Amino acid sequence: MAALLARGRSVRGLARPTSDQSARTNGLEWVPGDILDGASLRSALTGCTEVFHLAAYARNWAKDSSTFSRLNVEGTRNVLEAAAEAGVRRIVYTSTVVVFGPTPRGVVGDEATPRSTPRFLTEYEETKSVAEREALALAARGVPVVVVHPTRVYGPGKRTEGNSVSLMIDQYDRGRFPVVPGNGENIGNYAFVDDLVEGHILAMEKGRVGERYILGGENSSLSRLLRLVDELTGRRHVQIGLPRPVAMSYAGLEKLKAEWFGLYPRITPGWVETFLEDWAYSSAKAERELGYKITPLREGVRRTLDWLHGREAGR
Repeated sequence: MAALLARGRSVRGLARPTSDQSARTNGLEWVPGDILDGASLRSALTGCTEVFHLAAYARNWAKDSSTFSRLNVEGTRNVLEAAAEAGVRRIVYTSTVVVFGPTPRGVVGDEATPRSTPRFLTEYEETKSVAEREALALAARGVPVVVVHPTRVYGPGKRTEGNSVSLMIDQYDRGRFPVVPGNGENIGNYAFVDDLVEGHILAMEKGRVGERYILGGENSSLSRLLRLVDELTGRRHVQIGLPRPVAMSYAGLEKLKAEWFGLYPRITPGWVETFLEDWAYSSAKAERELGYKITPLREGVRRTLDWLHGREAGR
């Protein structure tokens, strides 16, 4: 929202009763609503010309497994239908790179790469895939939807599960994250949060209706990312590889604990499998068509550490 306000745009944010509405500034209006409540969406969208739909249930686990489908599929359907009814100029829907599936070793995927497996590793991955298919179907019928696919986001922001890479960097920096799945050499794509913000705005301004754009950063192994933390802090931390059978057994126990006692799991088998696959992707299409720019991983990690250490404001 801050980036839109800085451009002189008026912003209306949908807020549930439990939402953080502490941000108060000229040009920002909070309106009550819920993505599962169509009437509240129609009211909130009155007078709007553009819609960014980022809301999703992006977590490891839910006590009620239908939560993933209700929020990620039904909620998206409600938002897109209400936006179409309101006659907005453009809708940017935030999907995720995981809908494309893991990449074979040595392959860098893009928006045209066929999914490598029909199997989904997590409920999040599956429900976001369903939601995206519905969004693209609406676009084919004339609803002005542009889809963006963030990769693994990191950088300054809220210390929540949605910012899990930054939390991992913080824990590793404090010596509390010595264990890495497998040998830490599986590839992921890491996108700095400021790049993603700019990418969303560029998609709104320049994206083609019905098109998909990967908004990512550098492809890197987890071990390399953590070694950058070592280099930038001047401190060597321990990395201990956790073999797949051990990691899967631990995750299975965490999931059972969650199901039996309602205690939120640290990790689930699906997320262990996710980190034991490669997810190497290119943002070349977004760079070419939108003017998207990537912050180098080293610079992004440095800025993340500055934020974690409380130095960002003094830069």
